[in-house]
Amino acid sequence: MLPIYIIGGLLVLIIIYLWISYNSFVTLRERIKEALSSIDVQLKRRVDLIPNLIESVKGYTKHEKGVLENVTKARTSLMGAKSLEDKAEANNMLTDTLKSLFAVSENYPQLKANENFLQLQQELTDTENKISYSRQFYNSNVLAFNTKIKRFPDMFIARQFGFKEEPFFAASEEEKKNVKVQF
Repeated sequence: MLPIYIIGGLLVLIIIYLWISYNSFVTLRERIKEALSSIDVQLKRRVDLIPNLIESVKGYTKHEKGVLENVTKARTSLMGAKSLEDKAEANNMLTDTLKSLFAVSENYPQLKANENFLQLQQELTDTENKISYSRQFYNSNVLAFNTKIKRFPDMFIARQFGFKEEPFFAASEEEKKNVKVQF
């Protein structure tokens, strides 16, 4: 009779372990989705600020039409991005075009002093910080999930239930380059 209780107890422990492990995979996967959603919210906020910024700049920079067109194209690209890789690439392209827009604005003192422009610039800076924090939160959750998938014995459960590694939200090669400072 004792062996039956031992085997029954082991089966109960195995079932409890499988249950807890499966639920932790589901929880981590949902945290990744929530973190990705946070990135999307901030990217949407950024996209919504750009038309106002362009309108503020238009009146001052009549000769900089190409810069404004590039910002508009990059914004449209980000709005149409579906996959994580496409969003990351479109986000990087938009960041680059915004840098060029702000660089051009340096040539127009009246624009730099415009209160609306300054407010929009500050809001974009705040949004960039929020995007950065959201990416960091997403990557932390991906790290926890991917680590759990690779750990023993969780890797067998992950394979059995079809849990696969998630991609990190990585910086572009352009963002990784060293910044040259010249005086």
